Amino acid sequence: MATQQVPTWPRCGVSVAIFRNDAVLLIKRGKPPLKGLWSLPGGHVEPGERAREAALRELAEETGVAARIDGLADVIDVLQAPDGVLVSHYVIAVFYGRWLGGEPIAASDAADARFVRVQDVVNLSTTDGAPKVITTAWRLANALPVAP
Repeated sequence: MATQQVPTWPRCGVSVAIFRNDAVLLIKRGKPPLKGLWSLPGGHVEPGERAREAALRELAEETGVAARIDGLADVIDVLQAPDGVLVSHYVIAVFYGRWLGGEPIAASDAADARFVRVQDVVNLSTTDGAPKVITTAWRLANALPVAP
């Protein structure tokens, strides 16, 4: 009889808001959880990998885009607890930066990848909190006051 391993939570993750002019790079999630929703590129931090390196690696794997990271926009918790039972908990460092080159091509676990005008993000079906963290990142990237 096999024993079921209980996952250790929380796990570390990263995402990155990359801006090109007035647009942010988004991916459409191609796999569960949250399949079909638009989000920032990102994923797991591998053992021994620094968070910024993980963000750039995930960006390249999911979109093929090259970028620089300029700073940290926020640290967010993503918890899934249907019926009150915790099934996942990720602590995600959300970085921001600027596009350096390459056109987005969906790869890895992304179903689509594209630059979307920052003001149009609210019109998409996104992961929880994505529009707010994108707005924060946009303000930081452009040295604008960040709303509380």
